[in-house]
Amino acid sequence: MSRDALIVWGGWEGHEPEQGAKVVTTMLEEAGFRVRVETSTATFKDSALPDLALIVPIYTMSQIKKDEAEALSRAVEGGVGLAGYHGGMADAFRESTEYQFIVGGQWVAHPGDIIDYDVDVTRPDDPIMSGIPERFSYRSEQYYMHVDPSNEVLATTSFTGHHAAWIAGVVMPVVWKRKHGQGRVFYSSLGHVADEFKVPEMREIFRRGLLWAAG
Repeated sequence: MSRDALIVWGGWEGHEPEQGAKVVTTMLEEAGFRVRVETSTATFKDSALPDLALIVPIYTMSQIKKDEAEALSRAVEGGVGLAGYHGGMADAFRESTEYQFIVGGQWVAHPGDIIDYDVDVTRPDDPIMSGIPERFSYRSEQYYMHVDPSNEVLATTSFTGHHAAWIAGVVMPVVWKRKHGQGRVFYSSLGHVADEFKVPEMREIFRRGLLWAAG
């Protein structure tokens, strides 16, 4: 099986995509992957894409051309894994519903900006979440998202309503996995900046998610 991974980073610099790409590159190399790093969405049209084990987009906002999104979709449908975090995967290419269909969700708000909140593990039996505390505290943007009901949700967060009263009590997915065709897709909304990879729970969940998506 291929142990080749592609990271494509860019977009809004506030999410520190270059720094994040360096952290993820190290994680993948430590797991035995050969990692290629690119900064253009045109890379998604590369003829070698279907031969990869894993693609990691770290690309907040920006735009993707229709043929690029279609090529990415075909690769994932054919069995290439896709994994990402925070806005680098689920606040990317807002105009592309084709891309959002692969990911299984889209960011729409983070009430209160950087706040303290809890993450609740809902599937402690899943290998990705095994041994992770069933509730842990986190400080970052608490993502409010539009999500695909077909996602297999592994962790959630609850909104207090302090910053937006009308969403008090809403339980929102934080970590999920899904299939897109034959491809495995993993997402975690944790990770506003690269420093958050120093949080043990965040880092370990994402590391395991990368490996799961890669098969």
